[in-house]
Amino acid sequence: MAEKSKESKESKKRKRPLGPNNSEADNKVPKKPKTPPPTTKDPKKPFNSNKPKPFKSSNLKKSETAKTKKKRKRHYTLEQELGKLWEKMRRHNIANDERSKLVSEALQKMKGKISEIAGSHVSSRTCVKHTSQAKRDAVYEELHPHFLMLANNTYAVHLVKKMLDTASKMQLADFISTLHGHVARLLCSKVGSVVIEHVYQLGNASQKGKLLIELYSTELRLFKDLVSMKESRLVDIIPKLGLQQASVVRYMSSVIQPILEKDIVDHSILHRALLEFFSIADRTSAAEVIQKLSGPLLVRVIGTKNGSKIGILCVKHGSAKERKKIIKGMKGLVGNIVHDQYGSLVLVCILSTVDDTKLVTKEIIRELITDMKKLVLDKCGRRVLLQLLHPNHPHYFTPDDQASLNLCIPSFKAGSEVYFDVDMQNATSDADKLGDKEPCNDEEGTEHETRGNIRQDENLPVVGGKKDPSLRRRELLLESGLAESLVTTCIENAAELLESKFGKEILYEVATGGEGGILNPTLNDKIEELHGAIASLAALPKSDEASKEHVLENFHSSRTIRRLVLDCLAFASTFWKLALEGRCEKWAHGHSCKVVNAFLESSDFRTRELAKGELPPLLHQGFLKMPRDKGR
Repeated sequence: MAEKSKESKESKKRKRPLGPNNSEADNKVPKKPKTPPPTTKDPKKPFNSNKPKPFKSSNLKKSETAKTKKKRKRHYTLEQELGKLWEKMRRHNIANDERSKLVSEALQKMKGKISEIAGSHVSSRTCVKHTSQAKRDAVYEELHPHFLMLANNTYAVHLVKKMLDTASKMQLADFISTLHGHVARLLCSKVGSVVIEHVYQLGNASQKGKLLIELYSTELRLFKDLVSMKESRLVDIIPKLGLQQASVVRYMSSVIQPILEKDIVDHSILHRALLEFFSIADRTSAAEVIQKLSGPLLVRVIGTKNGSKIGILCVKHGSAKERKKIIKGMKGLVGNIVHDQYGSLVLVCILSTVDDTKLVTKEIIRELITDMKKLVLDKCGRRVLLQLLHPNHPHYFTPDDQASLNLCIPSFKAGSEVYFDVDMQNATSDADKLGDKEPCNDEEGTEHETRGNIRQDENLPVVGGKKDPSLRRRELLLESGLAESLVTTCIENAAELLESKFGKEILYEVATGGEGGILNPTLNDKIEELHGAIASLAALPKSDEASKEHVLENFHSSRTIRRLVLDCLAFASTFWKLALEGRCEKWAHGHSCKVVNAFLESSDFRTRELAKGELPPLLHQGFLKMPRDKGR
């Protein structure tokens, strides 16, 4: 059987005769071309490989669908015509007469339909900018009944803003009256809030008060005529009208919370409302708002005057966890904040309040060091450095700045650092027991005490930090490496800083070692090098160029050097040896005379001794004047 099966298999194999070359290659059977698999799973449908199906991209289908929908619009043709007119009238090289004709034509086409087509991105590009006041008034009257609807439209809002910019005083007052009862609702909308902020910026004090009142209380919103605009502060309005403060706080919380949840925090009207809210809020309500603002959201708030005050209050009264969120939210943005007029005050508050100096060094100080030269020459940026060199000096911070830095929420003032446990009623009155102390470390690395059942808690917001200010200042200035970088920058740019209106103050504080001589023990050699750099500049001869002033004749540098001679013996000694010794007669004229005369005015006997050999003759000749008994 096995042999038969083998024979049957061999018989099935058919051999082709060899080709003319008698090679096996000629004996191979040619392969048939492979047919591609059918693209459809349905066997009933015939497959045609020669005619592929027409392919249409999804984007092409979407565009065709969009065009079809646009054509179904009621005013589609009109919008297309207005778009063509706008492209002509918006050109800069068009004549005024021709533009006026185009504007008139466009307004004629839109008449009676402006409110309907204003929501289109094509027709919302208004031409009221190039028309007469009479035609603007006509457009205003047509839009007046529809302002609230248009204020919520993404494209129509631009038309509303332009109408407000060109509106008369009567029209602006009329528009504000239209908003009555809708201010809070519009502020909760990202589009509508833009209109409210625009009106708030255009309005006078009385009109701003009318807008703010709607955020305070239902009674004030309903009976706004009873409120005198002389009382601009909410704490003055409440007792005058006999309102319940708790009711006002609840109403304002219900208005403010939805706005904060939607991250609509960029508007100055909200900043003013928040500031008024903090002035009357209880501790719990205020803490909830501070918790909402903690983090990157606060960076968007601190750009205005009232916003910076809110930032300062959040830093002062926030818990350690919330302060950490605030500082981390500034990561990568410190360079922009420090050069802002109001944002820099918040950084000053952080450096004066937050006890976690390692976190402040990591997130803030390191960013400040990266561009130190720009910082010391900037009007606002230098204040952060001056706060560490000489804290709260009135010469560097205006009364308004100091008032902002000293702000506190009233509900946090009394007893804000301690609170009572629930079981305090079981506490004994024994003075010895109350005197027991249990030291423990909080999140910011500081130590607080527990006295019986009256204790401090790291999660409870407190006014300011608990660390010793001098220790915090030393850690931020010296241990962070900021001071070394600052002194090096002053040495390398001594000439520019001396003649700078703002840089000279940084140079003076560094050269004197800061308040209390905080820089001297650690950086004494560097400070002496800075003294030598300033004296070397003064020792240079006068330049032949009339435009280039000598440092002793420049208005800013001569006065800075005079202050250094009067207040720093080490500088006075170096400066006398390198720059003035044997040259006093040469510099006893003009602005440089003030520097020479400073050696006579100094209250330090050793400074006066340096120049006792050269200055008396100049004094007798009338080049110098005897100092008077008055403040410098």
